[in-house]
Amino acid sequence: MKKVYMSFATDIIHPGHINILTKAAELGEVIVGVQSDEAVMKTLRYPLLPLAERVKVIRNLRGVSQVVVQQEVFYDNILRELKPDYVVHGDDWRNNHLAKIRARVIEVLAEWGGRLVEYPYTRTEGVTELEHLFYERSCVPEIRRARLKKLLSDGYHIRVLEAHNGLSALIVEHARKMVGEEVEQYDAIWISSLCDSTIKGKPDIELVDMTSRIKTIEEILEVTTKPIILDGDTGGQIEHFQYNVRTLERIGVSAVIIEDKTGLKKNSLFGNDVLQQQDTIEDFCRKIKAGKMAARTEDFMIFARCESLILDRGEDDAYDRCSAYVAAGADGIMLHSRKKDPAEVLAFCDRFRKTHPDVPIVAVPTTYDGVYEKELHEHGVNVVIYANHLIRSAFPAMQQTAESILAHGRSMEASQNCMSIADIITLIPDV
Repeated sequence: MKKVYMSFATDIIHPGHINILTKAAELGEVIVGVQSDEAVMKTLRYPLLPLAERVKVIRNLRGVSQVVVQQEVFYDNILRELKPDYVVHGDDWRNNHLAKIRARVIEVLAEWGGRLVEYPYTRTEGVTELEHLFYERSCVPEIRRARLKKLLSDGYHIRVLEAHNGLSALIVEHARKMVGEEVEQYDAIWISSLCDSTIKGKPDIELVDMTSRIKTIEEILEVTTKPIILDGDTGGQIEHFQYNVRTLERIGVSAVIIEDKTGLKKNSLFGNDVLQQQDTIEDFCRKIKAGKMAARTEDFMIFARCESLILDRGEDDAYDRCSAYVAAGADGIMLHSRKKDPAEVLAFCDRFRKTHPDVPIVAVPTTYDGVYEKELHEHGVNVVIYANHLIRSAFPAMQQTAESILAHGRSMEASQNCMSIADIITLIPDV
């Protein structure tokens, strides 16, 4: 009997899957590879059902003879192990980020004369409705809020990009790029006070209040499924911070990062060129403890951002402060630096990791942007945040368009760098 292989990344089984399974069974004995959680996250979204439950569901489908776990996004290893006569798949992967995986399947099958068989992807009103229901389920605050902590506890390295409105959040949500053997994407969304202020035309001095910032957060929550990390500035007054923690937790934010400064906020990258006052260790620890006491779940996290290197107070001061913040209950620490060389950040991480092996470390390589994520990970960094790059790239593009229209007295030259009207109309998916 011929051997047929199918790979399942989904945790939603609809009539289209049953139809293709039925057709596959006509070709021979069907072996289904259930993709690992990590593989699913890279190509689709965060699975709602854990691997063990997805295996159980697939195992009980009619026509499935055997279930195996496919650990990688690419099929190479599992195909060479099983050597199936056919691989069966829908035809929806020909022209998207999975096209390279498809090409590799064909290449590997050719080693023993196997063949890829594709059937038209099923797109019915019922299937679309099911996908929307699962999408909405992914957005439920309790599920989204817990996702970041689970990723950290499972040992994932988290890549984060800023978003400042619903449209930029959609870019972060759907951005995927095949790099070598991996499908790369962003794991979470950073909502920066700098970017939130800038998009509103306001200075970055905590002028935009939390009520306004919540509106931005809700815009982003409405159109995405990824975890949200909020730039909480100084956290404000302790009593206000406690209230805000509960609000953020309730709407589904996964974490807030607060910095150990007091007084009128000045952007950290100004360093000592402007007056910046660092909070005392005792007072900042009280704020952390109050925030943790206010939280209602174990899932919501508070990260402490240390400004010692920004203010040229040295590694020892940064180490003492971060150690105290963790002892006060901080779920992780973020060390900021305004130097182009990452050496001081890496040295701190090495030292801190020796005494705090399990505490998440966040890095924001804005000034030291020449460092690779891999190098940061090797020094113990768990979360890398690209904190303002979408808004910094958007502004020059919009400015260039505005000046082009002025220069030419028409918009044709500017249109060459713009999306088409058709693309912009279809950019936002229907609900």
